[in-house]
Amino acid sequence: MTITYTVPEEAAKQRLDAWLTGQMSGVSRERVQMLIEQGKVRILFRSLGTTPRASYRLRGGEAVEVLGDPTPKPLKAIAEDIPLQVVYEDDELSVIDKPAGMTVHAGAGAVEGEGGTLVNALLHRYQTLSSVGGDQRPGIVHRLDKQTSGLIIVARNDAAHARLAGMFEQRKMRKTYIALVHGHLKQDRGTIDAPIARDLLRRTRMTTRRSGGRTAVSHYTVMRRISSRFGQYTLVSVRIETGRTHQIRVHLASLGHPVVGDTLYGAPARLTVMPSRQRTYPEPDCLTLKRNFLHAAELEFAHPRTGETVHLTSPLPQELETVLREIESGQVE
Repeated sequence: MTITYTVPEEAAKQRLDAWLTGQMSGVSRERVQMLIEQGKVRILFRSLGTTPRASYRLRGGEAVEVLGDPTPKPLKAIAEDIPLQVVYEDDELSVIDKPAGMTVHAGAGAVEGEGGTLVNALLHRYQTLSSVGGDQRPGIVHRLDKQTSGLIIVARNDAAHARLAGMFEQRKMRKTYIALVHGHLKQDRGTIDAPIARDLLRRTRMTTRRSGGRTAVSHYTVMRRISSRFGQYTLVSVRIETGRTHQIRVHLASLGHPVVGDTLYGAPARLTVMPSRQRTYPEPDCLTLKRNFLHAAELEFAHPRTGETVHLTSPLPQELETVLREIESGQVE
């Protein structure tokens, strides 16, 4: 099926992907960009046809052809026997301690039957989950980044899902994370109130430097500052009011203190011994962490059926404890 759109003169200089998203009802910008990358969008202008890029600037008067169905076939997750660390469960909900490296659910561009996700494991453990998220995201009320570990809530039925989602929307869900960041935060506590938007230059990143972002609020408290032969670090507790993509990582990086291990937001891939300390401490010369030092350590919320307070905690995973211990073992005055 081919759909043709005519570009009005007033749309001149707009990006193709942005303008086309506004014309195609119910289709995301990410999906439009996928269609363009797959060569399924053509520009016809003065009898000439081209296959453009998403960043193509419209001239006005073109005909834009979309070849094929803009809506991909819905994916359906399958059950997989993957071990889960269950912290709490009843007929309404479950709370899982997710390890770093596990994706919550299959994302854009996934194929039918792609596995290894939290959803695959949940489908094996439970016969029923809430259907609000569709076949690809059953039970999923909120998410954690792939390389972030810790507590995540799963809804066992639609009624519980609706109540839990309402708590997130009304900021009644108390979520606290532990992070180790580069450098010494100057203040013992503070609030970062900075809207977050997609980075236009690097689509895998988010940023606080664009206008029109979504409201995002994070409160941090310094647990301790560390001066080590590997440099300076701060261990912080962060409570978030909102749950934007990469929120804590983006907010801390915006202060000039990226999360350890978070190379996407400016952290180095390795922690190396400061040159002036190398001879004093010959071993080890560097530390590596193949994940972000970010852990969802605490959840507190009202049970969706009983209203009773549920308070759950998760200790730092062993790999984070090991890196923290190595850093602190080389503390200097």
